[in-house]
Amino acid sequence: MPAVADILIPLALDTAYSYAVPPGLTLAAGDVVQVPLGPRETVGVVWGVEERASGGNLRPVTGRIEAPPLSEPLRKLVDWLARYTLAPKGSALAMALRLPDEAAQRETSRIGVRASGRPASRPTTARGKVLAVAADGAVRGKSALAKEAGVSLSVVDGLIDDGALEAVALVPEPVALPPDPDHPRVPLSEAQAEAAHELIAPPSPAPAESGGTILLEGVTGSGKTEVYFEAVAECVREGRQALVLMPEIALTAQFLDRFAGRFGVRPATWHSGIGGKRRERIRAGVASGEVRVVVGARSALFLPFAKLGLIVVDEEHESAYKQEDGVHYHARDMAVVRGRFERCPVVLASATPSIESRVNAQSGRYRHVSLPGRFGGRPLPDIKAIDMRLDKPEIGRFLSPPMVNAVKATLAQGEQALLFLNRRGYAPLTLCRACGHRYQCRNCSTWLVEHRFRRALVCHQCGYAQPKPEACTECGAFDHLTPCGPGVERIAEEATALFPDRRIVVLSSDFPGGAERLRQELETVAAGECDLVIGTQLVAKGHNFPHLTLVGVLDADIGLTTGDPRAAERTFQLLQQVTGRAGRGERPGRALVQTYQPDHPVIAALLSGDAERFYEEEIGAREAAGLPPFGRLAALIVSGEEREKAEAHGQALARAADPPPGIMVLGPAEAPLALVRGRWRFRLLVKTERGIDVQSYLRDWLARGPKPRGNLKVAIDVDPQSFL
Repeated sequence: MPAVADILIPLALDTAYSYAVPPGLTLAAGDVVQVPLGPRETVGVVWGVEERASGGNLRPVTGRIEAPPLSEPLRKLVDWLARYTLAPKGSALAMALRLPDEAAQRETSRIGVRASGRPASRPTTARGKVLAVAADGAVRGKSALAKEAGVSLSVVDGLIDDGALEAVALVPEPVALPPDPDHPRVPLSEAQAEAAHELIAPPSPAPAESGGTILLEGVTGSGKTEVYFEAVAECVREGRQALVLMPEIALTAQFLDRFAGRFGVRPATWHSGIGGKRRERIRAGVASGEVRVVVGARSALFLPFAKLGLIVVDEEHESAYKQEDGVHYHARDMAVVRGRFERCPVVLASATPSIESRVNAQSGRYRHVSLPGRFGGRPLPDIKAIDMRLDKPEIGRFLSPPMVNAVKATLAQGEQALLFLNRRGYAPLTLCRACGHRYQCRNCSTWLVEHRFRRALVCHQCGYAQPKPEACTECGAFDHLTPCGPGVERIAEEATALFPDRRIVVLSSDFPGGAERLRQELETVAAGECDLVIGTQLVAKGHNFPHLTLVGVLDADIGLTTGDPRAAERTFQLLQQVTGRAGRGERPGRALVQTYQPDHPVIAALLSGDAERFYEEEIGAREAAGLPPFGRLAALIVSGEEREKAEAHGQALARAADPPPGIMVLGPAEAPLALVRGRWRFRLLVKTERGIDVQSYLRDWLARGPKPRGNLKVAIDVDPQSFL
C-alpha cells in the first residue's frame, strides 16, 4: 500500500496535514521535508508515517530537506508544549525548526596563504620579509602573515598575484573545541565536593522515566557554578552533551571565562546575537554531537541535541525565563519536561530559589542539594536598614546621610561600593511645573522616562522615544520641565557631586554600546579599576566583584507596592542577590538598605539573614490563598485597537465562562498597563485548585465563547509571571 505522511508545518496551525509519499522516497518521523501548501511550497516535519489508502486525492511530498531531523524527545516536547500552553502545535514547532540560512551558506570560505616554492619575479625588501616568514611552509591568514612580516596587506596580495604565494582554503575553525573534563582546576571545598557528588550520583531509587530534577541551592558566593561544572564534566566524560541555560546570555563573559578556567576552552554560545554561518554551524554541531556543551538563552532549549545528558538552569528563579509573547512558556519548566523526555538529569541552581522549586524540593519531587556557606568560609555580608522616615536625604537628594558616610568610609579604605536602584534612565516621570502636564507614551499607558545621556524621553514598554523639549508642549512655558524621582543616571549625577575625584561606573542595560560595552564595564568593575558602581538589577545576577565590600540599596520598597502575587518573592530574591555581591573577596562585606518599611516581612527577613523564615511565611501565605504552586492560574488577555470593543469582547468571554466547581473566573479588568503598543488590554484571570485540568477547561470555554473579530486578539498565558 502507498505510504502517507502526516506533516506538521511551522505555522499557527494545530494539526498535521496528510501528504502522499511518492515512490522511491523513504521518510521517517522527524525528517524535514518540503511540501505544497496552497499555491506555494513550504517546509514541515514528518510527525508520522503509515501505510494506508490515500484515496488518490492527497498531494505528494516534494522532497526531503538536508537538515537535522527532529528527535523523538524533541517532538514530544513540541507536543507537550502545545498542549500545556494551548498554543498551535505549528507555533511550538517553529521554535524548534530552523532551516539553514541560504545567505549564511553563501559566505566565503576562509582563505590562507603559504609559500609556493617559486621565487618572486620582482624582489623587494618588503617582499623578502614576507617570503622569509612564509619559508616554513605553514598556512597563515593574509592579515596574520602581513602583520608577522611587518608589511602592508598589499605586499602579500602582490606576491599572490606573482605566484610566489599560493592561496589555500583553510579548514573552518570548530565552533567550540571539546572541553577537557580533567583540566587542572582549583580544588573544591569539602562542601562543594559533597554537593558535586550528589549531582553526579544517580538517585535511589532511580525514576522510571527521567534522570530526575535537582535543586542546587547555595548562598551567594558559595560556589554553585563550580559544583554544577563537575556535573557537566561527568556528562562530557560519558560522551554526552550538556546544556546550560542562563537568563541574560549577553552578560555572561565572566561566566565564559570561568568555564574556560575549568575546561580549558569556551563552550558554544547560543542567543539572538549569534547569526549567519556560525549559527548554522552550531546547530549542525549540536545535531551531530560534535558540540559537547552549549551555554544559551531560553531558545537553546529547542536545539536538536543528539545525546543530551544534562540540563542546567542557572538562576532558575529569574523571570527572564518566561517568554511573554508568541508561545507563552517558562524555560525552567520546559527544561524539566525535556529532561524527562531525554531521560537526563536537570539541575536548577539558585541562591534564592522560586517558591515553586522550593515546594517541589520539600515534597520530594526534586532532590535538594544545599551549600549553606560561602566558599573559603567567608562570612555573608552584614545587612542593616536605614529608616528613611528618620534619616531623610537633603532636599533634592536621594542618598541618606548614613549612606553617604558609609560610601565615603568604604572608598577611603580603597574598597569598592555599589549603589543599587532598579530604575533605568534619569527620572521615571517628567512634568511641567507651570501647567502640570505629564509626558506619556503615545502608544502605551506609561510615563516617558527621561534619559539624560540620550537627551530623550523614552517608553520602556514599546521603545518609543522623543527628544526632550525645551519648552512644555502643552502650555509653551520654558524652563519649567521637572524630572520627578530618581533613576540610575540621576544617582550618578548626585554621586559625582559628592565624590568628584572618584571613578564611577554606571551599569544599565540600555546604555549606548550595548552588550559589548556592558561586558567591558563589568570587567572593569571585577578588576577593581573603578571606585563606585551604580547599577540596576543586572548587577545582581551572578557577577563576582572581589573588591566590592559595600552595597547600598536605595529604594528597597520599590517592588512591594504592586498587586503582583509574586511581589514579595521577587523583591526578596532581588535584594538577597544584590546584597550578596558584597564581601565575596578577602575583605568582609556589608549592605545598607534604604526603606520606609523596615518592619515589612520581606525587609525583616532580609535584615535577619534568615531566608528560611521568608520561605516559610511566603509558602504558608501561598497555600492559604490557593496560589501557585498550591493552586493554578491562567490569564486571558483580550487586546484591540479600540478600547470599547476590547472591553466588550472580554465581557462576552466572561459571560460564556460557566466555571465548574473548583474554578473561579475573575474579570475582565483593565490591565494595569492598559495601553501597550497602541492596543488596549483587558485581563481575565482563571484560578483553579491544583488537581484541575485547566487546559481542558480553557479549550472548552474558548470553543463555546465568542470568536475575536477584526483586530481583536485573545492571548492565553498558563502560569502567568507578569500581571501588568
